[in-house]
Amino acid sequence: MVPKFKKVMKIAIIGAGFTGLAAGLKLLKAGHQITIFEKDSLPGGLATGFMIPKWQWPLEEYYHHWFTNDNNILALAKEIKYPILTKRPKTSVYVKNKFYKLDSPIDVLKFPELSLFQRLRMGLTIALLKYNPFWKHLEQYKASDFLLKMMGEKPYKILWEPLFIKKFGLFAQDISIAWFWARIVKRTSSLAYPQGGFLEFANAISSQIQKKGGKFLFKTQVGKIAAQENNTIKVNDLTFDKVIVTLPSFAFAQITPQLSTAYKQKLLDLEGLGTTNLVLRLRKPFFQDKTYWLNICDTSFPLTAIVEHTNFMDKKYYNNEHLVYLGNYLPNNHPFMNMDKNDLLKIYNPLLTKINKTYKSHLIDTHLFSDPFAQPIIPINYSKIIPPFKTPLENIYLANMQQVYPWDRGTNYAVELGEKVADVILEP
Repeated sequence: MVPKFKKVMKIAIIGAGFTGLAAGLKLLKAGHQITIFEKDSLPGGLATGFMIPKWQWPLEEYYHHWFTNDNNILALAKEIKYPILTKRPKTSVYVKNKFYKLDSPIDVLKFPELSLFQRLRMGLTIALLKYNPFWKHLEQYKASDFLLKMMGEKPYKILWEPLFIKKFGLFAQDISIAWFWARIVKRTSSLAYPQGGFLEFANAISSQIQKKGGKFLFKTQVGKIAAQENNTIKVNDLTFDKVIVTLPSFAFAQITPQLSTAYKQKLLDLEGLGTTNLVLRLRKPFFQDKTYWLNICDTSFPLTAIVEHTNFMDKKYYNNEHLVYLGNYLPNNHPFMNMDKNDLLKIYNPLLTKINKTYKSHLIDTHLFSDPFAQPIIPINYSKIIPPFKTPLENIYLANMQQVYPWDRGTNYAVELGEKVADVILEP
């Protein structure tokens, strides 16, 4: 119940990803009126899913899971009484045309492509990062320089440099070691997953929002956001007291013409990559060793990772199909971003047949998804260029994955971001 002296605000949220959902739920609990605009027909953002007849669960368009220390989103799941599954799947690397399990300290010490001294040196570097609670002083150093110096040339060149190139492309040499530190600190051997998939979890949050009086406008593209003279904000043809925009920074700049040229340029200077993801539906397993996640440590092959989802979640939920993601992070002008699924599969096929010669004979269908923005570029001293939640326009707030730092983007930090921007709005 809102105290009588407290003004009930009409708040618009642009985007029904997990940032928008978390912000909306928190603001509703504080007694405000919430309207969430979403251009697609379903909630979840990059974690939304698709459904095939005979499947019990939808599948994410882009691979997703949680670490067991993703406390923000796990707390939200607990709050709405949503069941969570926890398992320990197998993570491997593909080096010199071979598979190596590499998801524990013991595996690092057994890695045969390096000498014992090199393994120990690499393991010590990872341990020093993992158990160092301070990241701020690290952000001034490039990961490429730091890891090469600390681990030595061969461990860096054989494992880590290819992964940075796969993840960040032309920006690989510019990434701050603070970003890598966060990846190491956060990683857990066991992973968590919402029962029924991320779309069902997003639907459950959406249902809570609607029960509390929140409104969703699905299939509604926001064409313009405009500040009015009376400090209200117009979104399309509707008027609000405050607006939270969870879109990528470049999209926010496009739909908010009143932003100054200087501010827009700061937003546009924040670099990012898109993603393309090809999903294979197979009658038999792709990996023969039950690997869930395979990092491709070979820059001659045009794939970042191969993820067999059904080596994490049981295939019985997907009509006993074996589901495999073929993922890439790419600039928007990369040819792969405009290819159809058949042409893309032809390009990936040489690597896929090296791993599984008969996979095509078990192929049921493929599904292709792409998004223009999925991975922020994190250069050195990124904390100095992150835009604040409050924008130069009164009562308009920005909350997107480019403000997640030093942690890597993901649904856990999307929830944290949404709750933080809600706190800013709720400040007296």
